[in-house]
Amino acid sequence: MATAQAITTDEFKLFPSPRNRHRTIFECQVFVPYPYMLIDMDSYGFKGKSSLFAAYRLSDEKNGQLVTLELPEDEIKFKKLFVPD
Repeated sequence: MATAQAITTDEFKLFPSPRNRHRTIFECQVFVPYPYMLIDMDSYGFKGKSSLFAAYRLSDEKNGQLVTLELPEDEIKFKKLFVPD
Protein backbone atom coordinates (compact mmCIF):
# COMPACT_ATOMS: atom_id res chain seq x y z
CA MET A 1 0.00 0.00 0.00
CA ALA A 2 1.46 3.35 -1.06
CA THR A 3 1.28 6.30 1.28
CA ALA A 4 1.08 9.95 0.29
CA GLN A 5 4.13 11.96 1.20
CA ALA A 6 3.25 14.75 3.60
CA ILE A 7 4.23 18.35 2.92
CA THR A 8 4.63 20.56 5.95
CA THR A 9 4.37 24.35 5.68
CA ASP A 10 4.25 27.02 8.38
CA GLU A 11 0.45 26.71 8.50
CA PHE A 12 -0.44 23.18 7.41
CA LYS A 13 0.52 19.56 7.16
CA LEU A 14 -0.70 18.57 3.69
CA PHE A 15 -1.34 15.33 1.84
CA PRO A 16 -1.82 15.68 -1.94
CA SER A 17 -4.95 14.31 -3.53
CA PRO A 18 -4.14 11.43 -5.90
CA ARG A 19 -6.50 13.11 -8.40
CA ASN A 20 -4.37 16.27 -8.67
CA ARG A 21 -3.05 17.17 -12.08
CA HIS A 22 -0.70 19.61 -10.37
CA ARG A 23 0.92 18.92 -7.00
CA THR A 24 1.96 22.52 -6.54
CA ILE A 25 0.85 24.64 -3.60
CA PHE A 26 -0.39 27.76 -5.37
CA GLU A 27 -0.51 31.24 -3.84
CA CYS A 28 -4.31 31.52 -3.56
CA GLN A 29 -5.52 29.16 -0.85
CA VAL A 30 -8.87 28.29 0.70
CA PHE A 31 -9.11 26.03 3.75
CA VAL A 32 -12.43 24.20 4.10
CA PRO A 33 -13.09 22.38 7.40
CA TYR A 34 -14.72 19.36 5.75
CA PRO A 35 -12.14 16.56 5.67
CA TYR A 36 -14.45 13.92 4.16
CA MET A 37 -16.30 15.98 1.55
CA LEU A 38 -15.63 15.13 -2.08
CA ILE A 39 -14.50 18.27 -3.92
CA ASP A 40 -14.55 17.79 -7.71
CA MET A 41 -12.08 20.43 -8.83
CA ASP A 42 -12.88 19.93 -12.54
CA SER A 43 -16.53 20.87 -12.02
CA TYR A 44 -15.62 24.45 -11.08
CA GLY A 45 -14.18 25.23 -14.52
CA PHE A 46 -11.18 27.17 -13.25
CA LYS A 47 -9.19 29.24 -15.76
CA GLY A 48 -5.85 28.50 -14.09
CA LYS A 49 -4.24 25.54 -12.41
CA SER A 50 -5.47 24.17 -9.11
CA SER A 51 -4.64 21.49 -6.57
CA LEU A 52 -6.34 19.88 -3.60
CA PHE A 53 -4.81 18.60 -0.37
CA ALA A 54 -6.07 16.87 2.73
CA ALA A 55 -4.99 19.36 5.37
CA TYR A 56 -4.23 19.53 9.06
CA ARG A 57 -4.16 23.17 10.20
CA LEU A 58 -1.40 23.52 12.77
CA SER A 59 -2.70 26.68 14.49
CA ASP A 60 -5.89 25.07 15.81
CA GLU A 61 -5.31 21.37 15.03
CA LYS A 62 -8.31 21.30 12.68
CA ASN A 63 -8.63 18.76 9.86
CA GLY A 64 -10.03 19.75 6.48
CA GLN A 65 -8.98 20.30 2.90
CA LEU A 66 -6.88 22.99 1.29
CA VAL A 67 -7.79 24.15 -2.19
CA THR A 68 -4.91 26.00 -3.84
CA LEU A 69 -5.41 28.05 -6.97
CA GLU A 70 -3.11 29.77 -9.43
CA LEU A 71 -5.40 32.74 -10.16
CA PRO A 72 -7.15 35.10 -7.72
CA GLU A 73 -10.33 35.07 -9.83
CA ASP A 74 -10.51 31.29 -9.41
CA GLU A 75 -10.28 31.74 -5.63
CA ILE A 76 -13.25 34.13 -5.77
CA LYS A 77 -15.15 31.68 -7.98
CA PHE A 78 -14.49 28.77 -5.61
CA LYS A 79 -15.62 30.75 -2.56
CA LYS A 80 -18.79 31.80 -4.41
CA LEU A 81 -19.71 28.32 -5.69
CA PHE A 82 -18.54 26.06 -2.85
CA VAL A 83 -21.45 24.65 -0.86
CA PRO A 84 -20.68 22.09 1.86
CA ASP A 85 -22.76 18.90 1.90
